[in-house]
Amino acid sequence: MRAGVVVLWAAAATLVLVAAGVFGTLIASGRIDLTPAATPTATPEPTVTPVLDTSYSVLVLNATPVEGLSGQIADKILAAGWSQSNVLSGGAGSNDFRTTTVYYLHPEDEAAAAALAQVIGGADIVENADLEGAVEKQLRVVIGLDRVATPSPAPSS
Repeated sequence: MRAGVVVLWAAAATLVLVAAGVFGTLIASGRIDLTPAATPTATPEPTVTPVLDTSYSVLVLNATPVEGLSGQIADKILAAGWSQSNVLSGGAGSNDFRTTTVYYLHPEDEAAAAALAQVIGGADIVENADLEGAVEKQLRVVIGLDRVATPSPAPSS
């Protein structure tokens, strides 16, 4: 009976040593990581409640090859309650701007920029320090190619 206990203990020790060797090899080869990196979680962007504030001056710049878009957007802004003296429109000096964007200077201007973006039918809103030195309460709308209707293909005959 004593020999049976010795064989049982030897078998158990062999199993433990083999398992430890396999586990150690997996760790050494990098197949098992005992300290996995934390999975990054997406942080939700804070949403801004749009607040229509017609006291801002608005500069509308057309950055597309289509003439007259800045006037059309300016008309929408005027219809929303801005005064004629607070809305200026013109060309941007470029005609390949991709996405219509409303720029604002300070974080506290973001709600007004979001409301203006809604007024013009949707646009990106971006804080832009380059507006420094402009009229203190100014928003800039740069009209992009997303506002240009793509021509339909010519019918084949």
